[in-house]
Amino acid sequence: MSRTLQIARMAVFAAVALLAIPQLGAQDLGLYEVLARPILAPNQPTVEVQVYTATRVPALPAFRKLDEWEAYAKEIRQRTFDEVIFRGEARAWRDAKTRVEWLETIPGGPGYRIKKLRFEAVPGLWIPALLYEPENLSGKVPVVLNVNGHDRPDGKAADYKQIRCINQAKRGMLSMNVEWLGMGQLNTPGFDHTRMNQLDLLGTSGIAPFYLSMKRSLDVLLAHENADPERVAVAGLSGGGWQTIFISSLDERVTLANSVAGYSSFVTRTQFPKPDLGDSEQTPSDLASIADYTHLTALRAPRATLITNNARDTCCFRADYAQAPLLQSAHPIFELYDRPGHLRGHVNHDAGHNFGQDNREALYRMFKDFFYGGSPKFSVDEIDVTSELKTKEDLTVALPADNLDFHQLAMRLAEGLPRGAAPPTDKAALEAWQRTGREKLREVTRTPRFHVEAKSVHEETVLGTKATSWQLQMGDWTVPAVELTRGASSGTVILLSDGGRKSVAGEARQWLDKGRRVIALDPFYFGESAIESEDWLFAILIASLGERPLGIQAGQIAAAAQWAQSHDGKPVEIHAVGARLSLAALVAGALEPLAISGLRLEESFGSLREIVERDLGVDQAPELFCFGLLEAFDIKQLVALAAPTPVEFPR
Repeated sequence: MSRTLQIARMAVFAAVALLAIPQLGAQDLGLYEVLARPILAPNQPTVEVQVYTATRVPALPAFRKLDEWEAYAKEIRQRTFDEVIFRGEARAWRDAKTRVEWLETIPGGPGYRIKKLRFEAVPGLWIPALLYEPENLSGKVPVVLNVNGHDRPDGKAADYKQIRCINQAKRGMLSMNVEWLGMGQLNTPGFDHTRMNQLDLLGTSGIAPFYLSMKRSLDVLLAHENADPERVAVAGLSGGGWQTIFISSLDERVTLANSVAGYSSFVTRTQFPKPDLGDSEQTPSDLASIADYTHLTALRAPRATLITNNARDTCCFRADYAQAPLLQSAHPIFELYDRPGHLRGHVNHDAGHNFGQDNREALYRMFKDFFYGGSPKFSVDEIDVTSELKTKEDLTVALPADNLDFHQLAMRLAEGLPRGAAPPTDKAALEAWQRTGREKLREVTRTPRFHVEAKSVHEETVLGTKATSWQLQMGDWTVPAVELTRGASSGTVILLSDGGRKSVAGEARQWLDKGRRVIALDPFYFGESAIESEDWLFAILIASLGERPLGIQAGQIAAAAQWAQSHDGKPVEIHAVGARLSLAALVAGALEPLAISGLRLEESFGSLREIVERDLGVDQAPELFCFGLLEAFDIKQLVALAAPTPVEFPR
């Protein structure tokens, strides 16, 4: 390329940048260009997070003896209940009596009726449901819980789901069609699945309402006088397939399960993130530190289990990559019980993401084999019930006007938090409180202690400012940073911004003018460290693995401060712009006050309750929903932990 063409291109870049950022002067623009220059390889943060998550998913051990497996299965079930589902207020929800209200009965079609009901999943949160009840029941009959996926407009009224329920009722089964949280009648902003993480922030499991909705659905079904507790099935598509494996692996009352295009191993999800990562309920905090979905599949042994996937799925969990790891992992466990034929796979070749006729008839074959002893009298051919389908309005179930959702539950739980006592004023008592508080904060945020290995990758001088680009290796993460200096400095300022380091050119120039060395840093998830695709889904997977995005960010900030201090022996201040990195910086300052001499936090939350009050979702800012953070600490307590480091909140 000729020198003339290079100069022309630089001029065009400068002109475009000036148009895009009209508030920057020439000096700030020069800094902007330096700060915006890439340091990492293309897509490096995405590759690093894929490797990081995939390598931390627990593998299912090999077992040679049945008693060893059963002891292990009992342990991981109990740990999942204790360490994932029933935490915080969810323990009280678990112990609450199931309240059920039966409403009107409407005509179905020949041979069955539809009974409307509602029940409380948790106190104040009612779920609408339909019971397809065969006429002239006698004796004990199979029961089927039919769950649906992410069908926001139709929910329980989806045609394919109605057809399944009607066919079950016509075959003499009790069939329940339950609405899923956030879908159909419950399709409201407060039930959006990204809002369940508001409960996590408060120390109560956001996954609990999902589990309890399914568990109480089974309670209702099995309370029916004709219910056969030996023949209990769950089946569903997509999110309904996830519900199927989640409830049927943990609740041993389920004797037959058919998940359709509903889940894959966490490892598979890291390899196929766009289709498979799944949203909040499929990746609850800490689940992946205990069990992968391979474990949950194995927990089905020796009960009848059909895993169905679509070869031409346009959504997720496609057959060619999703099914085999599940079957291969679980098959040895079914063999321990001498029941290898109880674990089956079905691949459908119809177009798209479906629980269509072929998939439904695969389920009917399971009913025939496991509920009816293979009787030739049980037909597996689907009955045409198109004329019996109801409208969404026909199937609407009355709900209380004040029915609670995730957000409303969170607003109630936030009252009175954090639970800890206010910081003492006596110096000795305060120091003891700080020691205990820092231990608790590190435990809650899971903040690692990183060692920095720094690699200089580029140096230049722009308008009298020396700029050095660094790759700071911190464990499995490569954190990009730009160091700016003008001669001797009186100290160091680490600049952070929710908008990435390139957005703080003006702040960098102001600190340089004050004689400071500036290090502009992009911690995990921000700026050049952003994950290119499915970013928040990777972040919640990290939380599911037992770590916390907020802790990773705080650990990286603290390590950068320690590195900067060791680099020239001068005190290090943190200047964060934006509520999110202000919180990470404050956590870093609270945990490592000796490494950080001052904190300037622009746009910081005044209280962590604002996260709930503003009704934020985990997809907007995943690190904010650190499990149990607000239960133990608010901004006031974090500031006290950072003392004597001064904390400034400029307006």
